[in-house]
Amino acid sequence: MAVENVTVNSGTGIDGSSYTSSVSNDQLTNDDFLKLMIEELKQQDPTKPMDSQQMLSTQMQMSTINTNLETIKTMESLAKSFSQSALSNAANVIGKNIEDGNIGENGVNKAYTVRSVEATDGEVNVKAQQILYIEDQVKDSDGKVIIYNVNGEILDSEGNKTGNKIALKNPGDVILDNGKPVVLDANNETVTTHGYEMAGGVLPVYSDQLVSIPFSSISKIF
Repeated sequence: MAVENVTVNSGTGIDGSSYTSSVSNDQLTNDDFLKLMIEELKQQDPTKPMDSQQMLSTQMQMSTINTNLETIKTMESLAKSFSQSALSNAANVIGKNIEDGNIGENGVNKAYTVRSVEATDGEVNVKAQQILYIEDQVKDSDGKVIIYNVNGEILDSEGNKTGNKIALKNPGDVILDNGKPVVLDANNETVTTHGYEMAGGVLPVYSDQLVSIPFSSISKIF
């Protein structure tokens, strides 16, 4: 019988015959152990018979260890499969808006747009940008949607302030007069003649930070 990486310790009986005193191998299987036990029974010193109870007890311990190792492997395989399935499901929310049940300073549920998903240590997280507020879109006399900041200040194509601003009730919430946006000059005086009109749409304004949210904590998808 050949078993790799086996450490065998031998002794000599009173009659001068050699016998095995111990055998060790971290990689022994139950079959290997039974073969060794049978071999040792054949080679044992009649004056020092081995303790069969101890051998059986050791075999039971090995059997338990092997069973536990197989169980661990099975659980690891199931956990990996579950993580991959969860990651695949989470990928379906990329580009969608979500809520996680947290309330913002304005007393409204925080909302986010998902940009990507990732799995770390078996937990699936989404990477998302928080939607700070929804902005009413305004267009100029040429029909182009203009850009204005949180204070309503109108910006040109290069991001510079033009001196005029859109009057706002709240960030992104335009004040209207006869269906048209109220426009103020640099002195906060109302501009009576302008070509700005409501574009009829809204645009989310995002935080410039990405946050990590556990997929399991998502309470709403829309």
